[in-house]
Amino acid sequence: MADKPQWLVREDAGIPVLVALALRQDLGIREPADLPPLRDRATRAPDAPEASAELERQWLAYWEMTVEPMAHPSDVPLELIDGFDTLVALPARGADELRAAILPLGPSTVSYAREVQARYARSVSSAGDAYRAYAGAIAEHEREVGRRAHSFELNVHVLPLAQRGIWWIGAMSVAVTDGLRRDVVAFDAAIRPVIAELA
Repeated sequence: MADKPQWLVREDAGIPVLVALALRQDLGIREPADLPPLRDRATRAPDAPEASAELERQWLAYWEMTVEPMAHPSDVPLELIDGFDTLVALPARGADELRAAILPLGPSTVSYAREVQARYARSVSSAGDAYRAYAGAIAEHEREVGRRAHSFELNVHVLPLAQRGIWWIGAMSVAVTDGLRRDVVAFDAAIRPVIAELA
């Protein structure tokens, strides 16, 4: 049993990821360039000042730590940011511009993320077992390649993005639009290339 390949898929509308993406939108961060904005979050006015390169760099470092904390540990101690409960921790040094920019946004951002997560939780409880979607895609992959799937982990973040699709957001993490996730046939087709890359 010990040498048998194992796979683990975690699916959620994670509150820390939602907070990071809401802050991205509020601050006018454009990276990751291919990831669309949240559809139910107000967009910035066209004449709002653009985020500085330094603010964008600091947000990207925070994003990577949020999405895959084990792969992107901080080399300095982290500090919790007031107004975000335990959801946002930034490096004690090197994140001053980001810390100052997000401080006034805490309560409204956390409230937004919790609402979205609650919506996701309700949709999952009414939709049945998410495990079957991944097990079916893995079984199909195994039939196609003629071998057992390699052991892997995958984090699937189901998000209210403005554009339907699936995007890599880390080495073992993807973001998928909530509408696509609810479409069983389309999601099965979209998740197969992801499984094939990992398994």
